Amino acid sequence: MVMVKNVMLALVLASGLLWADVSTAGGVAEPVLKWQRGGCFNSWCQTGWYGSPSVADIDGDGQVEVIWASYDLVSLDGATGSLEWRASNGSRSWASVVVADLTADGDLEIVVGRGSDQLTVYDHLGGEVWSRNPFGSGEIRTLAAADLESDGQLEILVARASSGGTEQMSVYQAGGSVRPGWPARRSGEPGFGAGMYNQNMAIADLDGDGIAEIVGPTDTHYITTLDPAGDQIPANAIYGENRVWSQVGVHVDHEADLRGFAMCGTEHRPNFANAAPSIADMDGDGSLEIVVVGDVYDCSVGDPAGDLYYLPFILELDRTRWSGAGYDWTVIPQAGPGTGPLSQDYHVIENSVTNAVLADLDGDGEREILYSSYDGKVHAYWLDKTEHGNWPYSVPGVGIRFAGEPVVVDIDRDGSAEVLFTSWPEKTGNRVGQLHVLDSAGNSLHAMDLPAPFSGDWNGGLAAPTLANLDQDPDLELVIGTASSGVVAYDLPSSSGAVVLWGTGRGGPLRTGTPSGATIFVDGFESGNVNAWSSSTRGPSDP
Repeated sequence: MVMVKNVMLALVLASGLLWADVSTAGGVAEPVLKWQRGGCFNSWCQTGWYGSPSVADIDGDGQVEVIWASYDLVSLDGATGSLEWRASNGSRSWASVVVADLTADGDLEIVVGRGSDQLTVYDHLGGEVWSRNPFGSGEIRTLAAADLESDGQLEILVARASSGGTEQMSVYQAGGSVRPGWPARRSGEPGFGAGMYNQNMAIADLDGDGIAEIVGPTDTHYITTLDPAGDQIPANAIYGENRVWSQVGVHVDHEADLRGFAMCGTEHRPNFANAAPSIADMDGDGSLEIVVVGDVYDCSVGDPAGDLYYLPFILELDRTRWSGAGYDWTVIPQAGPGTGPLSQDYHVIENSVTNAVLADLDGDGEREILYSSYDGKVHAYWLDKTEHGNWPYSVPGVGIRFAGEPVVVDIDRDGSAEVLFTSWPEKTGNRVGQLHVLDSAGNSLHAMDLPAPFSGDWNGGLAAPTLANLDQDPDLELVIGTASSGVVAYDLPSSSGAVVLWGTGRGGPLRTGTPSGATIFVDGFESGNVNAWSSSTRGPSDP
């Protein structure tokens, strides 16, 4: 049993299955600012990037801490936001930090990936346990922890954001040694790959044999999929005999997948440089599916000049396109109007990155696919390949606005989930992004400005917020790592009994891109998981 730890580990985060038999509360109240500027200095804040905060009682004092990395790693008192300790560093942290008991000794460790090819493990007081340079260059933007072989021991998984066709991913043992067979995909092996420029990894036991699979889309139209030994996973023979995933390119049209190439100009393909994949049981049949959202482009023009839109793909372990429960994703959805990029110039606005979120919005036992895109919208696709209600949601505000990865929670216990996310504006004029609360149909319930920039000339939230209970009252809080005002916390009034479906960046505290069972919060604390079937949440992050 993997000890992610402990009763106070407030990142109890989720997947949408069946809905809890709890009382209905009417209405969703506006979030209330609790504290801000967490981790900042007296007159300025370090720039925050795309990593979500973690929440856990790391020192065992009965009060949870907020742990977040921008450049420095900070531990904050959850109730007040005051600084408990700081571990300084001059390189940015893009990925969400991992907080877990790596050594199964009852004590939590904190894992941080940074620029300058840094992977560092800290103890609960901020002391450095060990640090490595996994690839020799580049930035660690992909970070997760998982029990790859169901032996009760967590491994640390990383990937690099830099050029090069092989050795994109590596795995470390808890003590800091590289696992045999890694880095991978190994030099000289068949296939294609490149850098991984977002949190581009999902990990789960897809076939129920107790051994995890590792899915890593790269800066190509190929996906590298590996086993715990670093060996490549075979693809179905319909794509050619003895082929592995990284030899089978992904295209909009399945016919091009089978052919092995696109007729550029008339057939398009996706790029996965910024694609954070996720894994879940989409239709409730007890089997897991892989969801990845790709940046479709005209390959006769090239990427990024030919970028057209982001669209989701659902794949099986053998690399075939998923179909089931009366749905057929051999043909992917049609792009809607106005889905092209508004800007990909980070001098104008920080780039939009696309993280797949899998949650049951309407309580029907099937998951929807949510993601934010460079069109300034948050999308939600049902398995019938359409966007229901008022989805997609266009992020409001002056100028270009982008949204981060959403979190999903049924705040008022009515059987339909709310979607919460932050936005950010163009880099000018002291503009601020907002905290958005939508209903399951994509209607805005609340949109409130984030705090003004404490340093710089704009502020927003680039990463997914984190749902947790920070204090002794029965309600949940929402914790946000902002670009220019440090960590910010909001109270969520009347949220006791809430059902959390996807509660932080990459789904849970281990950042595996997998939900771990719908979690009910009664009096603000986890009271149990709503699991309709055991295999539906199967993954190495689960106990």
